[in-house]
Amino acid sequence: MLSIPINLNLPRIPRLITALPGPRAQAIVQRDRAVTSPSYTRDYPLVVARGQGCMVEDVDGNVFLDMTAGIAVTATGHAHPEVVKAIQEQSARLLHMSGTDFYYEPMVELAEQLAIRAPFPQPQSNAVFPAKVFFTNSGAESNEGAIKLARYYTKRSLIVAFLGAFHGRTYGAMSLTGSKTVQRANFGPLVPGVTHIPYGTHASLDYLEQQLFTTILPPQEVAAIVVEPIQGEGGYIVPEDGFLKRIREICDRHGILMVVDEVQAGMGRTGRLFAIEHWGVMPDIITTAKGIASGMPLGAILARPELMTWPPGSHATTFGGNPVACAAGIATLRLLESGLMTNATQMGELLQASLSELHQRFPRVSPPRGKGLMVAVDLLDEQGNLDYKLRDRIIQEAFLRGLLLLGCGKAAIRFCPPLIIDSDQIQIALQIISEILSF
Repeated sequence: MLSIPINLNLPRIPRLITALPGPRAQAIVQRDRAVTSPSYTRDYPLVVARGQGCMVEDVDGNVFLDMTAGIAVTATGHAHPEVVKAIQEQSARLLHMSGTDFYYEPMVELAEQLAIRAPFPQPQSNAVFPAKVFFTNSGAESNEGAIKLARYYTKRSLIVAFLGAFHGRTYGAMSLTGSKTVQRANFGPLVPGVTHIPYGTHASLDYLEQQLFTTILPPQEVAAIVVEPIQGEGGYIVPEDGFLKRIREICDRHGILMVVDEVQAGMGRTGRLFAIEHWGVMPDIITTAKGIASGMPLGAILARPELMTWPPGSHATTFGGNPVACAAGIATLRLLESGLMTNATQMGELLQASLSELHQRFPRVSPPRGKGLMVAVDLLDEQGNLDYKLRDRIIQEAFLRGLLLLGCGKAAIRFCPPLIIDSDQIQIALQIISEILSF
């Protein structure tokens, strides 16, 4: 094992001291290639030693500004001291005691905190909370469970999902996913009963109601419509006004459950705890993960109490709701509501304004789209067509200059930094991108 020099405090701007990747990073990349699955997607050879706030340091001592947050996961920043303290204190008391079979307070407390905040109507039953919660390990597992719950409750089998959607790579979640062929190729047959339609437009919902519901998709057999409030991997696509409200109306008309995937958009990223709140729409089931515990493996299914009627043993998990992960989730939620969601709104507005200025200077950058700190731009060729080669080149060049970015969609760069990012760091990121585009 290599001995890694680690500084106590990281600078708040990029600092490169070696060529990239450095010698220690190169050695670890070679070791990785020998033993890990080639299915992992690595955009560039970043080998991380540690993180602090919005900065990460690699094994050679190079420091990067992180606009990815581990794919929208480290919502409170890398190693937030309050989250670290909660993890340390809980791990000293209890690391694991499966919540499937036993009880422990962190799991109950986080469930209470999430349930009381769920954007659901007041329960029709005598339930105290507007939601019940099932904890998982990931977004894919949350979506798997949501499929089961929707089918169990409605006693229906069909599901409507959207082209461009990403809900995970396990079999049920993959069957909902409509993002890239590589995620589905050679894995069939998938879970049957899923129909995909285009995302985000009223024309798509017209097609659903006027064509599919009258020909091949009996609405009385549809258990759920599964939708992202803002499409994530599909390109950070914000739907047309009224799109989500109309899905709610379609579901109400036909007794269909509205399942909202908040795995990437939720937990404060858009400036609201759940992105669906921007549209004032109340779903029946919400799935979440990623930013819920600032990097600990945790996800959740939130459902209206009258829906979560499955009996003991019908759905369970060994590690979901782990006490240490729940402690991190409690600390994360407290931090989100004590200023980070407000910062996401303010810094998101600054980011979009700065990207709009970048668009004015460089027409090959599209106008920005998104909400809060879930923002993207497309890269275009000289004729105005999507240009994934330019997008990929910018991401690579940004890495070589100390800026971490990720793509999404066909030719988009996504900006999903930790919610603690400040205006200076946003300007640094935009300056690096501007320098790349100037060449």
